[in-house]
Amino acid sequence: MSNVSVPVIDIAPYLSGDLAAQARVVDAVRDACEGIGFFTITGHGVEPAIIDDLRDAARGFFARPADEKLTVRHANPALPRGYRAIGDEGLAYGAGDETPPDLKEVFHMGPPDFPDEDYFTCEAAAAHFIENVYPDQPAGFRAAASTYYRRLEKLGQTIEEIFARALDLPPDFFRKYTDRQIAALRIIRYPPLSDSPKPGQLRAGGHTDYGTFTLLLSENRPGGLEVQTRAGDWIGVPTPADAFVVNIGDLLMRWTNDRFVSNPHRVAIPPEDAGDAADRLSVVFFHHPNYDAEIACIPTCTDADNPPKYEPVFSGPYRVSMYTATRIETDD
Repeated sequence: MSNVSVPVIDIAPYLSGDLAAQARVVDAVRDACEGIGFFTITGHGVEPAIIDDLRDAARGFFARPADEKLTVRHANPALPRGYRAIGDEGLAYGAGDETPPDLKEVFHMGPPDFPDEDYFTCEAAAAHFIENVYPDQPAGFRAAASTYYRRLEKLGQTIEEIFARALDLPPDFFRKYTDRQIAALRIIRYPPLSDSPKPGQLRAGGHTDYGTFTLLLSENRPGGLEVQTRAGDWIGVPTPADAFVVNIGDLLMRWTNDRFVSNPHRVAIPPEDAGDAADRLSVVFFHHPNYDAEIACIPTCTDADNPPKYEPVFSGPYRVSMYTATRIETDD
């Protein structure tokens, strides 16, 4: 078993503005991104009330009757909005692994609002700036989810800045690529197991994330997040209360010419005797650049001995191709 672990990094010193303290946080983040590709942050400044309101609303929604939740599906099931029931997707499909579908139910949303301007309403934007579908109950769900989304956008800007400094770039390097970002928010419930899983079935199959990075709010319950080390071992990821797990996505790995690593991860099956203790709620903010951002090798990540490994791609079309690969086709 590997002795590699996922570090917990307090970023409060970075937010304080003290230059020496900021440099120490940047160094710790750089080490994590170039090693395991995961780290957990505390001291992030996200207000507890925003987190609590979102969790309460999410639990209230998932507790609604199954037929009521199905009414929150998008009219076009191919679009990543609204509710998806257990069995609707398998994340391992995106990695070419045809496992049984994942044991989770999901509410998926994008930007809560956007201007009535051509950039957001043109044909190229149609797959990214989509009206969200919200449940009527609980009554505060839309407000809680929208407030949380916008607050995580701000935290994402801080992480962008830390990453830029870790890559010896100007702190605002990423802003021109993310000022009209297309982040996705997925609220996921992993219910307790009522039956034994099928062979190879997980709560979320092994996969990598598609965007720049992910901000995960989860719970320390049985059947949690695991990441695969470079040696091939699966290790648990610490999820302290109200902390965020940050992991590198595929686009940032391409952008950094593999300097920052996007590692496979999964959500494990809980022990058979876990019972209701395994009822797990995760809230996942997938940071993603503007749909028309060209992702080409960052200058500080290449030299004569390390040429670019990837052809440039555009952010939006890349994500659409990956969404399509992970959805399980159904007859409904």
